[in-house]
Amino acid sequence: MRGVLFTILAAAGLLGGVAQAEGERAGEFDYYVLALSWSPNWCAIEGDAKRSEQCDERYDYGWTLHGLWPQFHRGWPSYCRTKEAPPRRRQTSEMSDIMGTSGLAWHQWKKHGTCSGLSAQGYFDLSREAYAKITRPEVFRRLDKAVKLPASVVEEAFLKANPTLTADSLTITCRDGFIQEARVCLSRDLEPVPCGRDVIKDCTLPNAVFEPVR
Repeated sequence: MRGVLFTILAAAGLLGGVAQAEGERAGEFDYYVLALSWSPNWCAIEGDAKRSEQCDERYDYGWTLHGLWPQFHRGWPSYCRTKEAPPRRRQTSEMSDIMGTSGLAWHQWKKHGTCSGLSAQGYFDLSREAYAKITRPEVFRRLDKAVKLPASVVEEAFLKANPTLTADSLTITCRDGFIQEARVCLSRDLEPVPCGRDVIKDCTLPNAVFEPVR
């Protein structure tokens, strides 16, 4: 009901610029956004300054899981009311192989996982399933130096590697002149669906920086 009401109000123009709703009831959303972050670029933008362990050269992170985000057709819930227990340290630590750090796993549960209607373990399991469902193009792991390229090249690589995806179910974002993320819109059953207009924010830079795996 909450998602339907939100959509009606949005269509009527009664929500103004409101996009985010905090403290919503868990489990009320329309679809998921799977956010994949190119780790070397994140490290260059902010991870190195934070001395994040994710950026240590002994790791070779490429496309990491930023999060699996419940989404309305317009806007998104966050920090939802849930009766589910928070994750244990072991559970967040186990997610670091695809998320980079256990701290990110904890933050994603608190902000987004609480809105899924799932237990912490259920949310992490579904996140891992969604991550595995999308093929990350290997071509980017073969770079041996930083390059500059249009974001459309990254989108084309994902579409070629994932025939079930369409351009309206995928968006590539940029930040501070770098390719930032590939965001894929998925149904509750993790099938590709069209993204809402507030999710489709394709980067238009013709020469975005793309760093190689460390």
